[in-house]
Amino acid sequence: MKQDIILAGVGGQGILSIAYVIDNAALKEGLSFKQAEVHGMAQRGGAVQSHLRLSNQAIFSDLIPKGAADMILSVEPLESIRYFDYLAPDGIVVTSSSPFVNIPDYPELDEVLAKVQSIPRNIIVDSAKLAQEAGFARAQNMVMLGAASVHLILEEKSLQEFICELFEPRGDKVVDINLKAFQLGREAATS
Repeated sequence: MKQDIILAGVGGQGILSIAYVIDNAALKEGLSFKQAEVHGMAQRGGAVQSHLRLSNQAIFSDLIPKGAADMILSVEPLESIRYFDYLAPDGIVVTSSSPFVNIPDYPELDEVLAKVQSIPRNIIVDSAKLAQEAGFARAQNMVMLGAASVHLILEEKSLQEFICELFEPRGDKVVDINLKAFQLGREAATS
């Protein structure tokens, strides 16, 4: 059992929080994991991507080879397209439809989403709307983790446990908002 995941987004979107939850859930379930990440030029607004490799056997490389990713999980739609060459032929793209327009020549959103829809297996979720519904605009990362959770090799319960652990220092209200965001994303991916 193995799963190779490319996480993508821009600085400030909580990509590393997603990685924290997945990594810890994998450890709890007895899996090995490796993670390699790249941060963009700016702390907020620059490209961020992380390679996550989960397996019940030894993992020898931190990096996912091109054409081998089982999933691209992106909190920003244009960023998901950047990594299409990493996607395996039967891989899935799980992305937000909510753009983070941080460049002057950002393409038309309809064009970006059409490219995502050209991938046979794709899930597109309005993470901005669902995060607002959960109670906090910045919970888009947990919405997207929820949407992806349907296709992760990890148990929902393990992911929820580490969402709680991650946000516990910020109080029960923040934990509840992020759990709700996760659940709304999960429901959106299955409807």
